[in-house]
Amino acid sequence: MSIDILKTKKLIKKYKIKKGALIPLLQDIQKEYGYVPKEAVELIAKELNILPIQIYEVLTFYAQFYLEPRGKHTIKVCQGTACHVMGGKEILGYISNKLGIKEGETTKDGMFSLERVACLGCCGMAPVVVIDDNFYGNCTYQKIDYAIKKSITEGEKE
Repeated sequence: MSIDILKTKKLIKKYKIKKGALIPLLQDIQKEYGYVPKEAVELIAKELNILPIQIYEVLTFYAQFYLEPRGKHTIKVCQGTACHVMGGKEILGYISNKLGIKEGETTKDGMFSLERVACLGCCGMAPVVVIDDNFYGNCTYQKIDYAIKKSITEGEKE
């Protein structure tokens, strides 16, 4: 993927004069592209007069940043204690098999990325899965099938 240089420079300019604004800049870059492309890192380094390694230090420290393209929909499966005990591990395995990807991967069609998360803070609804911004509690395989189908259908409407 090549980046839109003018759009990226505009984002950089927005933060260039603000001290300590690297994280918000990277968040905006990721919001624009779905991840932080290598080309954007190189441009940021050049424009802010910092080394690319300094940017990668931030990108690899915070779990919120992605260095590879992500799926159109992100599925997060809680693995906190309550979710784990209530079947979260099995739900993660089911989704992994259904989509043909492992955690941290994206489907070949670019539709879904799968993530394991430590805790979503919804222990009373365990096991919990989040697809994009939609929470699904007390998950079963049938509920997961419904949620995945729903996210595809809603994505077609956009």
